[in-house]
Parts: sequence; structure tokens; C-alpha cells
Amino acid sequence: MPPATSRLSCNVKRILTRACVTVAAAFAAHAAAAATAITLPAAPQTFDTTYAAPTGATIKVAAGGDLQAALNDAHLGDTIVLEAGATFTGPFHLPNKTTGSGWIYVVSSNLASLPAPGQRVAPKDAANMPKLVSLAYNNSITTIADSHHIRFVGIEFLPVAGAVEVYQLISIGNADASTATLPHHIVFDRCYVHGTPGANDRRGIEMDGAFVAIIDSYISDFQESNTDAQGLWAYNTSGPLQIRDNYIEAATENVMFGGADSRAASLVPSDIEISNNYFFKPLTLIGTHYPTKNLLEFKSAQRVLVTGNTFQNNPAGAQNGFTILLTPRNQNGGAPWSITSDIAIMNNTIINVGSGFNLSGHDYPNKSGLTARVLIRNNLVGITGLNGADGRAFEVTNSGSDYTIDHNTIVNTSPASTASDTMFAESPNPKVSNFAFTNNLATPSKYGFYGNNNGQGSPALTANFSNWVFAKNVLVGAQASSYPAGNFFPASVAAVNFVSYSGANFALAGSSPYKSAGTDGTDIGADLSSAAMLGAVSPNPPGNVVVK
Repeated sequence: MPPATSRLSCNVKRILTRACVTVAAAFAAHAAAAATAITLPAAPQTFDTTYAAPTGATIKVAAGGDLQAALNDAHLGDTIVLEAGATFTGPFHLPNKTTGSGWIYVVSSNLASLPAPGQRVAPKDAANMPKLVSLAYNNSITTIADSHHIRFVGIEFLPVAGAVEVYQLISIGNADASTATLPHHIVFDRCYVHGTPGANDRRGIEMDGAFVAIIDSYISDFQESNTDAQGLWAYNTSGPLQIRDNYIEAATENVMFGGADSRAASLVPSDIEISNNYFFKPLTLIGTHYPTKNLLEFKSAQRVLVTGNTFQNNPAGAQNGFTILLTPRNQNGGAPWSITSDIAIMNNTIINVGSGFNLSGHDYPNKSGLTARVLIRNNLVGITGLNGADGRAFEVTNSGSDYTIDHNTIVNTSPASTASDTMFAESPNPKVSNFAFTNNLATPSKYGFYGNNNGQGSPALTANFSNWVFAKNVLVGAQASSYPAGNFFPASVAAVNFVSYSGANFALAGSSPYKSAGTDGTDIGADLSSAAMLGAVSPNPPGNVVVK
């Protein structure tokens, strides 16, 4: 078997190191307020998914040919070329190969007409792809124990025409009870994975293997009446996993980790990189029988980096409108090791959502691990109270440990009738331990930084957090007398002096009093000019997307 191509990403380490320097500056400036230093998230292990064409034999499969036989006959290093436009009906089982070296590639015969490596495909590219279809209540791709080193490039995956329902198109993993049998090293590269609009198609890809990656792909049209549906999902894997530069759409949770009990403590989804994707929920879902919940949810995950993504449209519906959730769930009572820990969410743009981030410390009544070491930094968060949501940028409940919220810009345009907050906290017993809220900029909200039954500002902090730092934040319209010293409370958005608030350019103008005013000497709010936020995402939006 070829060796695993794993490494600790230098980029991941650089991102978290910069965050550490900034947060350390906040603590140095306000050491009296913090008896204990915050621990930042551990970086995930990641792996190289660079396209490198194999050098073995080529096996051509024309329309009407036997793809399963080709998979069975191929050696590691071979390429299986499927005729573009041809349809191959699954399920196809990925083998455990013991001969040859490298990867088996399954590619389109028109690969040269598809976007180059590193560029995302779109539905228009389907004309140059072969189709792998799943029958009703079935899969197009499944795995066996130790299926490994297979890369699909330029393939369309979809349900068979007229299928009443498809549970999931692609199933990686076999409810494995240990890491020893996990499928591993499986990549979907520039693939179009989709359900049928208006049909009951529950899920795109189950990612329950090690070294599984979805890159430069387009995932859409997953929805099911009165049941949760996801584009991507994992619940039972050691990882690592990579989700990079994809368009991802689904009715309920676009991407979710957990939601079912993993079979062992070693199979908590781990070492996850989610970078440069476009998460989107069509507004046409509002009012339908398809439950809408969130764009990204962690019910069980550890060592995660979420960076450079765009999240757009998340209405209140079957949930209350939060966009990104960290809520550990021992879903059916059989996995007390379920946890959400060591999660960094950085350099993302969030557009037109009901509410922002929901952080829960632990599950109840089922026992779970404690949410710990969370970093939310350098994000642009556009809260609109979509479809009647409460319009909260952050909600923290049920304890937790080592939360850092730093250098975010929050633009809250929720209707005045909604209960909008910059932060809502309800963690009095026990409190969240080790908490920093620094260098954030928030436009007016109804209740500001609010603790349930405690009021705004210092009372909310004291009631819900221990060892806290609250420094160099700009809270437009808040009452200065309610908050700790060392923060800023302009009376109006105009007083912030954005480059162009009406033009949705939320960088600070040169004359803003909050330029270079952060604990680290940089501008308060998100650095919207950083390379991680500019040019990192190249959406392929549907026709009803409007981005100002």
C-alpha cells in the first residue's frame, strides 16, 4: 500500500500563529482582567491533494461498458477513462487494491475540455462529463473495507431519472467500528454531484473515510420532505478530511459533522480543512416542506479550520436561523465522546443570514464532551434577521472553555422588531471559562452584548464568563456606562467612518477614529483587505444570487 501523503499544512500553522499573536496582545494589554491565558485551537492535520496524473495503463470504458469490471481489473497507477456523455448505472463498489503504486484515476474522456486543476466546475461543464447514476433508494458509489487511493476527476453523479428518492449518492465508509478498516485516500476533483430539483434526495456525499477530499466541485439540489438533507456529511471517521473550493447547496445543513453516534471514540471526525468554498441556500426554500436549518454544523468534530469561505442566505425555518453551529451532540446516547473542540473559523464572509454563530458547551441530557478552544477571527458577518430570525451575531450557552472572538466586523440590519444582539449569553452554571471578546466592530443591535436576565455589558460578562477580556471593541449605539472601560461607543454608523457603508465597503476610511486602535495596533474589525478574504472565493452562483 502506498504511504499516506499527510503533512501539517504550513498555511494552517501560519493562520493560527497570526491569530495567536493578536490574541496575546489583547491579554498583554488587559492582564488584570484575565487570570488565565486562553488556549487557542490546535491546528488540523491536512494533506496534499494536488492533481498529478498517473503513469500506468489506460483502461477505456465506452458507453454501455462495464465500469465495475474496469475498477476490479485496474492496478494502482492506472487511469480509467469514461466516455463523456455516457451513463453508467451504479452502485459501483470501490476495491481494495494491493498491486501497483500511486492512485487509480477515474476521469472523463473530455477532461481537457473541463476547467484546469485548481478551478471549480459548474453545471455547464456536465456536457463534458460521463454520468454515474444511482438507482432509487441506492448509491452510485460505495466502499468496502480499506477501499483506497481512487480519484474521480470530471464526473457527474446524479440520481436515475424519475427516482422517487435517493438516500445518498456517494457512500464513503461502512459504519466501521475502528480506524483499521476505514476507506482512505479517496478524492472527488472537479465533479458535479447533484440531486433532482423538487425530488427527495437526502445527501450528496458521506465522507466517512480517512484522507477524503472534495475539491473544485459543485454540489447542489439535496432536499427531502420533512427530513434533514445535506450536501456533505461525516459522522464516523478519524479524518483527515478536506473540503476545498466547492459550491455547496442543500436544504437543511449544507455541511454537517455528527448527527449520528460514531462507533468509537477514535472515530470522532477530526483534522478537517474547509477552505475557499461557497455555501449557499436558495431563498426559494422559504415556506416549502423542506426543512431549512443552517449552512455549517458541528455536532461532533475536532481540530478544524474554516477559512476563506463565503456563506450566503440562511433563513429561520426548522431552526432559528443561526448560520454556523458548534453544538456537541451525543445524538442517540451511545457516543459520550462526541465533542466540538479546537475549531478556528477565520477570514470568512457571511451574507444575508438570520443569525451568525451558535456555540453550546455540552449536550443535555445525553452526556458529551465540552466545547473548548474556539477561535472566531477576522470574519465579515452580515446579519439580516432573515425570515424572522432573532438577528444575533453570536449566541453562547451551556458552558464551554477558551472562546476567542476577535477582529470581526458585524453589520446587523435586522428589522427593529427582532430581538437582535451582538452577543447573547446564557451560561451561568457553570460559566464559560476563559473568554476574550476583542477588537470587534458591530453596528447597532437592539440589546448589544446581552446576558439573559443580566442586562448588557459588564453584568452579562460577569454572570456568564470567568477569566474574561473585553477590550477595544466598537459597539455602535451601546451605552458606555454599562460596559468595561477601554471600548468605544459611537452614536451612529456615520461616526465609524466606513469607506462606504451604503456601498457595502465596510473597511475603515483613513479618517476613522478606529484605525490602528486595536490591541495589536491594527484597525478594529476585520481586515477586509487580507489575502485570505480577497480573491479566495470565486463563486459560481445560481441566477437568483445578488451580491452587493
